[in-house]
Amino acid sequence: MEDILYDFISLSIKCPLCKTLLMDKEELVDGKPSIKLNIEVAGSKGIIRLSSIYESYNFRCDVDLPRNEIVNLSCPHCKENITSAAECEDCDAKMISLLLDIGGKVSICSRVGCKNHFLEFEDVATSLKRLYQIGDLLDQLPEGFELGAESKELIETGTYLHSYCPHCNKTIVENGLVKFKIINKDDEDGFIYLSPYLNVFTSKSNMVIPEDKVVKDVKCFKCDTSLIEKVVICGECGSPTVKISVSARSKHIDFFLCSKKGCRWHGLDEKDLHDIDLEDSLEW
Repeated sequence: MEDILYDFISLSIKCPLCKTLLMDKEELVDGKPSIKLNIEVAGSKGIIRLSSIYESYNFRCDVDLPRNEIVNLSCPHCKENITSAAECEDCDAKMISLLLDIGGKVSICSRVGCKNHFLEFEDVATSLKRLYQIGDLLDQLPEGFELGAESKELIETGTYLHSYCPHCNKTIVENGLVKFKIINKDDEDGFIYLSPYLNVFTSKSNMVIPEDKVVKDVKCFKCDTSLIEKVVICGECGSPTVKISVSARSKHIDFFLCSKKGCRWHGLDEKDLHDIDLEDSLEW
């Protein structure tokens, strides 16, 4: 299936307090209805309209936004401040959480210039399918692809993958995320955390990984054994892969991820392709 980028997806947002839609159909950003909020920053008050396109940082605002300042956003309907208990893992500022009309929430950092943000779905599979039933992407789907179509022996998009180290057989899921120890080209080590849901490519890391660069090594954070596979390579870019074990069909199977930052290729061992298939991604 060809990649379908989030660039096409316009998210409909509600206030988490009064549950009123925050979409402004009159003032567009990126050609789509904007997310209208009251803003207060550095002693100034005004209106900000955020792009509803996922991964777009465009906006319109009638007050200046000094870099690194903390903003307060409030609902133009109930006038209450919108915030959350979560802190940004990049800059420690408070995150601001808004409701997704399809179920779940999107959280953005309250610090001007920080681009940290993430989506959380109540039901991943259902929410992803609803995104593509909104209308913008129906013409972008490959010929013959049908939303909700069933295939025999199929692991569907949004399936939770119970993930394990193939060496020590211990779980590599921590606090709801798949955790790896990573080594960069300068032999510095850190951790990267991936979504455990099939075809949901959210990630975060406590060290900088340049886009399109292959990490030097990826290890199990429990037994410190390298997970780099020397035989199987990425089917998209030819980079080395990371081999883990996931639970499916009441057994453990080998699951491969590309080690290049930004490449979303993943696949199964040939021996498992006879009776198991992965659903093409609805997200990309």
